[in-house]
Amino acid sequence: MLCSLVLLVNCKGGDDSINPEVSKTVSTGTVEGKVFAKNGTKPIGGAIVFTIDSKNQVYHTYSNADGSFNLTAPEGNTTLHIQTGNGLNFRTEIPVTVNKNETTSVASKDSKLNQIAKIAYVEGSYDEIEAIITSLGYTATEISYQDLKNFNTISQYDIIFLNCGSRNPAQTGTNSPGNDLSVFSNLSTFITNGGSIYTSDWAAAYLVGGDKYVSGCSTYGGFLDLTKICFTNTGNSAMYNNCSVTNTAMAAALGFSTLDIQYDMSLWEKIQHYDPTFWEVLVQKGNEPLMIRTNKYVDKTAPKISVGTSLNNNHMTICHHTAGGNNVTITINQNAWNAHQAHGDYVGSCSGTTSSGNIYYTTFHNHASGNIGKAGPILEYVILNL
Repeated sequence: MLCSLVLLVNCKGGDDSINPEVSKTVSTGTVEGKVFAKNGTKPIGGAIVFTIDSKNQVYHTYSNADGSFNLTAPEGNTTLHIQTGNGLNFRTEIPVTVNKNETTSVASKDSKLNQIAKIAYVEGSYDEIEAIITSLGYTATEISYQDLKNFNTISQYDIIFLNCGSRNPAQTGTNSPGNDLSVFSNLSTFITNGGSIYTSDWAAAYLVGGDKYVSGCSTYGGFLDLTKICFTNTGNSAMYNNCSVTNTAMAAALGFSTLDIQYDMSLWEKIQHYDPTFWEVLVQKGNEPLMIRTNKYVDKTAPKISVGTSLNNNHMTICHHTAGGNNVTITINQNAWNAHQAHGDYVGSCSGTTSSGNIYYTTFHNHASGNIGKAGPILEYVILNL
């Protein structure tokens, strides 16, 4: 069933927003290649690969789990765009010439995903997401817990990874973030203005408050209230067998839809309650959510402040409208926006109702033993799609 889904997603090489009568007159060729992370060895599935013609029509496809893609594109000189997530954080642009009824191959050295985002992380204990970031060939800057109290510091980043067990030096013998209202306020403003965060296990305290960890479903004072998410530190050391990747796009990108997850420590944070209209479940065991995300968080009291790297100042994320209803999220140069708007595109992700960044939460993480199995590719997917 999964294989059929992958074939269905990736065989679509054109844009169904193009008028059928017009498309018959368009001469096309094929562009093929393979998407890699910056390290040149890790293939990237689920990347959108597209070109835009002179009428601002988008021809697109997606890379398979092995990174390969095959795109039907209009004849002539064009730019091949490769993006993950919404395209703001990781993207590559390659000039190509498409010849009628011929196949053009893109060299692997040219189809590596470039890092546009500035990434930060707070050091954790028994959790090192930065090790996976580095292994993919990307860079992340370490910031301290105290840096989270300074919005001018964190606003220069696009993504902040909050490792399980990241430490607040002001709390002797305990971990962050306590009930530090300045940290909660800054993270709330950061996300509302387009920044994205990743939290794992005990870092749930950054979302709802807590000391070492979230001990139970009661009021702590984070920026998410208990109607949105509720945790208890009641997880046991165990192997979770036959977990499901419930997001179809993610499963297609990874090339698998089931996995076993090792929880090699007790007291990990179990999700007791979540708002299904706010969160999307990505990985679960039975009915128990293990990994969730949202791009629907908005703090209406937060000031409007620029967040992220200046490299994105002339780019914007849009939902490209197709007549067949297969809308796609892409990032384009702002100069092209008026033409896209004229045929029904709108600003923002197709899957969200706000311009906020993403919040990812995972009950599992990159634990010290290093033997994380298929959870490793899932964390790689998170990094590239934040």
